[in-house]
Amino acid sequence: MTAVLFDLDGTLVDSEPNYFEAGRRTLARHGVTDFDWERHTDFIGIGTRETLAVLRSAYAIAAPLEELLAAKNGHYLDLARAGTRVFPGMRRFVERLHAAGVPMAVASGSSRTAIGAVLAGTGLAGYFPVLVSAEEVPRGKPEPDVFLEAARRLGADPADCVVVEDAPPGAAAAHAAGMRCVAVPYVPGTADDPAFLRAGLLFPAGQDAFDPAAAYAYVTGRGDTGSPA
Repeated sequence: MTAVLFDLDGTLVDSEPNYFEAGRRTLARHGVTDFDWERHTDFIGIGTRETLAVLRSAYAIAAPLEELLAAKNGHYLDLARAGTRVFPGMRRFVERLHAAGVPMAVASGSSRTAIGAVLAGTGLAGYFPVLVSAEEVPRGKPEPDVFLEAARRLGADPADCVVVEDAPPGAAAAHAAGMRCVAVPYVPGTADDPAFLRAGLLFPAGQDAFDPAAAYAYVTGRGDTGSPA
């Protein structure tokens, strides 16, 4: 039985604006005033801990990493609870997979608390019996650990899993896990990244071009592989 493993942020939900604002607030408390959206996009698809470790070093922030992590997660949860938008095509895709009895999981670089809060607030929680945070595995994306753990908890062979991702590190992690990938770039300009070009199904224009029917056909083996025009 095929299983589908979803990334959360930028894939199922448009949470990146909340993550950007949470990061901006956290860094501003430590005197960093030039963290902008363009810089944020460098870290899309990379876990919160790994992102903060890089930024802490880049900006020579003295505060411990755990302090920065707690602060950013706190800001993010406040923003997420106030409102997080589900991509409409993704909601239809999830509902169709659920109706067909396809096992699903969320495998994300976000904290377990953040994943739970977003899924509960968007009404998606009931579709995902398995949630895996990068906090629960030794290595975050682009390493395959989070996807392999999700497959293990679902009782699925990695070769039978399809990953749905929006960022090159996640697509690379899917490939490293030996899984097929549906790639929906959050930043369409990254669609020619080598990690995306190895995806079985690529929507180069991102969420605006995502076709739930085509994705369902690919996942269930009743459609051609390739990149929609």
